[in-house]
Amino acid sequence: MAGGQERILRGRIRSVQATKKITRAMELIAASRIVKAQQRVQAAVPYSDQITEVVRDLAAAGAGRGSPLLAGRGEIKNTCYVVISADRGLCGGYNTGVQRAAEGEIKADVLNGLGYEIVAVGRKADNYFRFRGYNRNATFGGFSENPTYDHARTIGKHVIELFQSGEVDKVLLVYTRFISAGSQEVVLRPLVPLETESVIGDAKPAAVGDYEFEPDPGTILETLLPRYVEARIYAALLNAAASEHAFRQRAMKSATDNAEELIKSLARIMNRARQDSITTEIMEIVSGAEALGSSKTKNVRYVDIDDLDRADAHA
Repeated sequence: MAGGQERILRGRIRSVQATKKITRAMELIAASRIVKAQQRVQAAVPYSDQITEVVRDLAAAGAGRGSPLLAGRGEIKNTCYVVISADRGLCGGYNTGVQRAAEGEIKADVLNGLGYEIVAVGRKADNYFRFRGYNRNATFGGFSENPTYDHARTIGKHVIELFQSGEVDKVLLVYTRFISAGSQEVVLRPLVPLETESVIGDAKPAAVGDYEFEPDPGTILETLLPRYVEARIYAALLNAAASEHAFRQRAMKSATDNAEELIKSLARIMNRARQDSITTEIMEIVSGAEALGSSKTKNVRYVDIDDLDRADAHA
């Protein structure tokens, strides 16, 4: 019985050791990708800053006041949520945090009698909301770990069309912002319409006199606003990708540590079972030796000398 238990424990230890190798490899891969993803986030900052500056100057000059992307709508009846998640799991609570944040906002809209649409970016978000019967407008996936500007352009074009067609009155981004390798946070930010205050910022109309625009500022702004939306989506995708790698690295490290603890625990149980088996075998040997010795003692015949003398005399 003990020998069979030992074989079972050895098999479990080998299985956990194989799992530990996999989780350790995934941890190292995720750790290496965090650095690359963080570099991509930083590399995208100059473009985002420059296009923001140009849009701010144009908006401060009074251009685009009638643009649908800036004007917005007085009454919000339908909101579109662009939920950015991962295509794969094994990344701890990364997907859960984004999904629950979006779900909380959607439930609040439903309670207030408002409509909603979901644009799911990432297979996990798509599966989550489809399984629960939420209204999904579109799905984009297959690039969560390595997004490109083309992906942002495709998503941006779709949400702008939704807004300009009147199907939705507001578009919100729900994603995980990358702060550092050890810190990320789920954020919900407005995407369309662009808030005039956030676009203009501290820019003053007087500063625009230093520029000459060709063609007119209104035409340039109409061209740049979709690019500005795409840049914000691209920044969100890059932040989400870096956050996904950070979450996966921590999750795989935790899994590796848990595997090590489980291996130690199983090894102690196996050693205890082996010691019990050895003790049992020793007890059986000792018991057998004692039984054999007792049997030999019972078969010994004792003869009295006086009986032998009397027997010789009769003879």
